[in-house]
Amino acid sequence: MMEDLFASQTDNPTPLRLGEGVMLLPGYARQLADDLLGDIDLLTVTAPFRHMLTPGGQAMSVAMSNCGELGWISDRRGYRYSPIDPHSGLPWPAMPAHWRDLAATAAQLAGFAGFNSNACLINRYAPACRMGLHQDRDERDFNHPIVTVSLGLPARFLLGGMTRSGPTSKIPLLHGDVIVWGGVDRLRFHGIAPLAEGLHPRAGAYRLSLTFRRA
Repeated sequence: MMEDLFASQTDNPTPLRLGEGVMLLPGYARQLADDLLGDIDLLTVTAPFRHMLTPGGQAMSVAMSNCGELGWISDRRGYRYSPIDPHSGLPWPAMPAHWRDLAATAAQLAGFAGFNSNACLINRYAPACRMGLHQDRDERDFNHPIVTVSLGLPARFLLGGMTRSGPTSKIPLLHGDVIVWGGVDRLRFHGIAPLAEGLHPRAGAYRLSLTFRRA
């Protein structure tokens, strides 16, 4: 049934404009996906996945890591970027150059030329994990877009409006899909619906995402 739900997107790799500043690039990273997953395996040896705490003291259901000059972290002190991994006390591992290039070319296709990411959040979703509606507001300059690469199990991306209570669209994301949002849509609320059970031939029982930002 899951394959049926996502079949139409697989058959139509044409970029889809979902808003003035939102574009879905179906399958854009599919040919690179095995390399990206291998990179994740290596990077998370140095910076292992962990379930960060919210400022309220609750553990996030999504396991997270980072690479790049800065990494996004959360604890009782709040949400912020840091050049140091609090788990190891060392700088986050460097972002692979081909990751940065992938994010830049995807952003350019969506209409955002010159994107130079310095932070990549690596998220790992197990079945039933979700990401609640939120805005990406911890960056210094909202003129830069957000680029997210989806790997592994399919997911439903929740794209809302400028308020948490506004209407929300559910957008299927498959292995290798890339979604970009910026400009007038940069601060739209967004999230991930609870992940369905499944088994991906390369990623196993997980969905992984790479979210590129200019922090």
